[in-house]
Amino acid sequence: MENFVVSARKYRPSNFHSVVGQLSIATTLKNAIQRKHLAQAYLFCGPRGVGKTTCARIFAKTINCLNQSPQIEACNECESCVSFNSSRSFNIHELDAASNNSVEGIRKLIEQVRIPPQIGKYSVYIIDEVHMLSQSAFNAFLKTLEEPPAHAIFILATTEKHKILPTILSRCQIYDFNRIKVEDTVTYLEHIAKNEGVKYEVEALNIIAQKADGAMRDALSIFDQVVSFSDNNITYSNVIENLNVLDYQYYFKLTENFNSGNYTDSLRIFDELLSKGFDAQQFVSGLSNHLRNLLVCKDSQTLSLLEVGAAIAERYKNMAAICPPDFLISALDQANQCDVTFRQSTNQRLHVELMLIKLCGLNQEKKKDSNQDLDDVHLEPEVKKSIPRQPISSSLNEIPAKPQVNRVAPKSISIKNAVNGTVSATKVETSEIIAEPIPDEYGNSNIVDVEVSVISEENLLNGWRLFINQIKEDKPNHSSILQSYQPHLIDDYKIEIVLESQLQVDLFSEIKPDLLLYIRNQLKNKRIEIVETIEEQQTQNRLYTSDDKFKFMLQKNPTLAKLKQQLNLDFS
Repeated sequence: MENFVVSARKYRPSNFHSVVGQLSIATTLKNAIQRKHLAQAYLFCGPRGVGKTTCARIFAKTINCLNQSPQIEACNECESCVSFNSSRSFNIHELDAASNNSVEGIRKLIEQVRIPPQIGKYSVYIIDEVHMLSQSAFNAFLKTLEEPPAHAIFILATTEKHKILPTILSRCQIYDFNRIKVEDTVTYLEHIAKNEGVKYEVEALNIIAQKADGAMRDALSIFDQVVSFSDNNITYSNVIENLNVLDYQYYFKLTENFNSGNYTDSLRIFDELLSKGFDAQQFVSGLSNHLRNLLVCKDSQTLSLLEVGAAIAERYKNMAAICPPDFLISALDQANQCDVTFRQSTNQRLHVELMLIKLCGLNQEKKKDSNQDLDDVHLEPEVKKSIPRQPISSSLNEIPAKPQVNRVAPKSISIKNAVNGTVSATKVETSEIIAEPIPDEYGNSNIVDVEVSVISEENLLNGWRLFINQIKEDKPNHSSILQSYQPHLIDDYKIEIVLESQLQVDLFSEIKPDLLLYIRNQLKNKRIEIVETIEEQQTQNRLYTSDDKFKFMLQKNPTLAKLKQQLNLDFS
């Protein structure tokens, strides 16, 4: 019986042309060989299974090849290439830093470096997992790495670049290997399947590539496993069954439930997945990725970010067409929050079920709001007919008013404003204008969800006076404040009122919520805000009483209070 060789070894690239997904690195190394600009040390770093050691071997074989091709590839026919391919080359040495991580192991390596190559020009030392070396071993290696013999070249490979000392990094040319793209992995798997005579579905190979997460070695290992399971016929159903991967059908069905608000079927699907042995967090992570795929399908510019097969991609496009972008963004945020807080939840199943219920309610809330807005638009003409209105005068000074009622202004009213004629401090104007139906004592109701682009100063002052007229009988102090200090716009939606003391600010704060709600309803703009500020005033000289003087002295010497009490003193 012929010995079986796993695909990761059997189809390991033997030249730069066959390297998958690392074109830029292969091109750089070939150019360095062609120009004879070889460094004494290289560092290949990146995720597992992306070709670091493979490229190191190809590079070592190519620089020692006696008959390089015009494309800067090894000939695989000379003595150096043949000895390397048969694993008996004395010019190329591979070491495992995990088992030779001590100073003693580095000393043996340094002694070995002194021996020149027997065939070829260079002795190449490939040290894998170099981050496993101890700090003392790194320090012992520094001098040799920086100034090795002319025939020695070091190629260091690691998956954890951050663990290597900066002094080592500064002595190496660093090459960062990328994760292999899904489409590149699928293309290579198709090539291997054709060579092996294996029937396959592209969707099945796509699932294998996604499961490998950018590592070609993992993809080839999974490929061998699925071939054995499916008896040389790789289908989509066989792959998801063997790899315990969630079928896309579940996620598409859940998306339909989210759109229709069918939370009962969503909970049933989740229960079915749990009964089949799927992990709840794996389900949430897959749902987040599914929503992300739907979102990138909404725009042709992001369509290239979709890493699925052609048939599944078409279904994603159709599903994305019926899903609003704001719904997808909100749903993706909900799923991501559930994924982040999953581990901290004491009842993880309920945690996921609550997320599903919220997702089913997203579109329902939007539809309810849309229907309510539509009903308001339809009812508005009838409402307007049933409410008698009078036009608002274009001039603030021409507002129709009842006979004036004289009131004595409180002491907190500014005489300066009254003298300047901004607002009369002793007279209050009333009006017969009816702006809106008034359901409560201040005319406040649910804020109309309509925004206008600009608020005019005229409409603002009209609404301000209408509110004063409604509260002047029950709250004369508040109405006096509002009457004496008129508002003004500082931008499109912000209103400012300038007061003179903290006492006035406190009094205004009591009526501010009712005023703000009334003004928002009156001007039909829910974005209006009111800010109150205190006007800066120059300090004036004043006469101090005996109590004022005593309080000042008490701040300097608190024991005076005890003296006053013992002697029973009175400063009045």
